[in-house]
Amino acid sequence: MNNTIRQLTDELGPDAVLTGPDISGKYHADGSGETAHVPAAVVRPASTGQVSGVMRICSSNNRKIVVQGGLTGLCGGATPREDEVALSLERLTGIEELDRDSMTMTVLAGTPLQTIQDAADDAGLLFPLDLGARGSCNIGGNISTNAGGNEVIRYGMTRNLILGLEVVLADGTVITSLNKMLKNNAGYDLKHLFIGTEGTLGIVTRAVLRLFARPESRNTALVAIQSFDEVIRFLHFMSREFSGSLSSFEVMWDSYYDYIIRHVPAVSSPFDDRYPIYVLTEISDKSNQNGLEDALAGELGAGRILDAVICQSERERQSVWAIRDGVGDAMAVISNNANFDVSVPINRMADFLAQLEPEIKGLLPDTSLLVFGHIGDGNLHLVFTANRKEDKKTVYDVVYRHVGAYNGSVSAEHGIGMQKRAYLHQSRSNEEIALMKLLKQTMDPKGILNPGRVLG
Repeated sequence: MNNTIRQLTDELGPDAVLTGPDISGKYHADGSGETAHVPAAVVRPASTGQVSGVMRICSSNNRKIVVQGGLTGLCGGATPREDEVALSLERLTGIEELDRDSMTMTVLAGTPLQTIQDAADDAGLLFPLDLGARGSCNIGGNISTNAGGNEVIRYGMTRNLILGLEVVLADGTVITSLNKMLKNNAGYDLKHLFIGTEGTLGIVTRAVLRLFARPESRNTALVAIQSFDEVIRFLHFMSREFSGSLSSFEVMWDSYYDYIIRHVPAVSSPFDDRYPIYVLTEISDKSNQNGLEDALAGELGAGRILDAVICQSERERQSVWAIRDGVGDAMAVISNNANFDVSVPINRMADFLAQLEPEIKGLLPDTSLLVFGHIGDGNLHLVFTANRKEDKKTVYDVVYRHVGAYNGSVSAEHGIGMQKRAYLHQSRSNEEIALMKLLKQTMDPKGILNPGRVLG
């Protein structure tokens, strides 16, 4: 390892290579916080050429690499293991071009998502990827995990927002395909090899992002509903009433909503009463707020919804979104929580939850379940409050078994990393996994790039 570190230092300079006590705790684990480990070294390249140099050196020395971005992931994908070199993209940051005519933005992989959102907004445009970790997550990580977020129902996953990529392969080869065109069928669309594959096939260093016209208005409402069947009916109603402009449809069961209200400081409910289910919905178009008010008034008058609050200002909008985004603060106070990011067909969600919760409680009576999710795109987030660390595997086994039985996905948007690797078979066939392994072997024959992530 000493020889590798000397070569890396020669390549990058001494200030870009950290070893021993200079490696701070932030490099020890990703947002999951589990199985933290000190990497053998941390390298911080500032250019694609330097990333290529790092990979070339590590490949020639058979040294394993773990790629780190904003370290907000929740699946252990960026947590180092023994003898791994952590390649941090924290210095590979910046917006290189914002092209208003083609509505694209070219960025370096370490650029924070919120920086990209703000730059697009300043130009009168919109980059619609949005999630609670917007201020700390990096676009490279968003691409590598195919992040979803709050506006998937209108704009799609990260995959839908990427036009071109620059990627460094395991041997240091640089693949540059910074396409800016919406239509380009010239051979294989290679960018899809790297979107959602969690850095196991290559390291994203640059991206061309697709921008959209900024909505002239954004109208937000928090709606109380009696049952999940009524939630589905209301989703269809909103989709018809605001066709093409419904951008968010977030659902919070009472268990989650009440927990956030009680445990997260500076968050309060705009309702006086408690209700079974809450929907946070948002439309983004040229329509004025009266359209939303009239639609909800009709639903309320017909008894199809129980209550509704329409935000009258950006401050009120941020206040209701703080309830939905409060999960990060809540997780900090739930010891030994087991959290899940799964997809289940919408028409089977109610049955899924009705079977899952009693089985968990039968095994672990003191466990409680908090449920919320994007719903419009089939995504459920579950948080189990496990009282003992040793109970967590029991919860994982049961939940993922049920996900498989309902033909769902063990990862809707967070990725597989190391934590879900053993459960991948619940969502992918043996043939699919074999093809994934073949791709990995072909593109990384030495197995040095994010080893042990996604695939065993």
